[in-house]
Amino acid sequence: MRFNKRRNKKMTRLQIMGIIGLLIMIGAGVYLYTIYSSVSKAVETMHQPIDRKTTDQRKNIAHAESDEVSDENRKPFSVLLLGVDARPGDKGRSDTMIVMTVNPELNSTKMVSIPRDTRTRIVGKGFDDKINHAYAFGGAQMSIDTVEEFLNIPIDYFVQVNMEGFEDIVNAVGGVTVDNTLTFSQGGYDFQEGEIDLNGNKALAYVRMRKEDPNGDFGRQQRQRQVIQGVINKGRSFSSITKLDEILEALSKNVKTNLTLREMADIQKHYKNASKDIQQLQLTGTGTIIDKIYYQIIPEEEKQKVQNELQMHLGDSSPVSSPN
Repeated sequence: MRFNKRRNKKMTRLQIMGIIGLLIMIGAGVYLYTIYSSVSKAVETMHQPIDRKTTDQRKNIAHAESDEVSDENRKPFSVLLLGVDARPGDKGRSDTMIVMTVNPELNSTKMVSIPRDTRTRIVGKGFDDKINHAYAFGGAQMSIDTVEEFLNIPIDYFVQVNMEGFEDIVNAVGGVTVDNTLTFSQGGYDFQEGEIDLNGNKALAYVRMRKEDPNGDFGRQQRQRQVIQGVINKGRSFSSITKLDEILEALSKNVKTNLTLREMADIQKHYKNASKDIQQLQLTGTGTIIDKIYYQIIPEEEKQKVQNELQMHLGDSSPVSSPN
């Protein structure tokens, strides 16, 4: 009888543990489904497909024949980041234009800012103008086509951020830390030289300052890249998981991209180590007035140097054929 009682107690404990384990599994499954559902809805809101023939030809991560990208067939890819100041009744202009190339084999990312006043041919219009006007003429599509021709590399993806909502994104990840190289005041805030913490409002003021910077727009570009790198670093940290709802809400309201949910998942799984080594490049030019309009003129040798470095990072030295 005692043996049976002990056996029954043991069976009862095992059954209870089994039930608890089952409940934990069910709870975890519901939680994971909720996360997936929330992410899916946010990505659906952000998604804006565009025509990318160069990406199709390159068979990049978005066009792998398998459902998932394996370690063996990972390929480099490029992203155009557009920071847009939209105006009521106007598309606005892409005052921030940053190209990122990601190489999974080298585990590195290169980031280069294009000065907004850069004079170049606007693809689809056929005349020279400031490169940030491409967005006003034809949105993300024309910006991508113009940047492809200007840098002579294929642009696989774009991420367009509403700069007015950029502060929401910074707040959602819990703020960022940057190494400030210049003491200045902007937007009611004082920024001291050295390592500083920025919330959303401060980050927006920090990246917008230009007039007090002896390097002008080039200094502002450097601050923009600093904040973007800070957001990337925070986004891949464990602490960001606890802020998932805030991050998704901020992204869905302020971001447009042609990346799909599967592509984002592939990048997170197979390319995340490349974000640990972000190398910043700089396009430098000279200011000039043409027909009473200010432009930045990038010397051909300067442009060629950046083109070569990005092409090598993408593993492709062949030129890009742009639309007329």
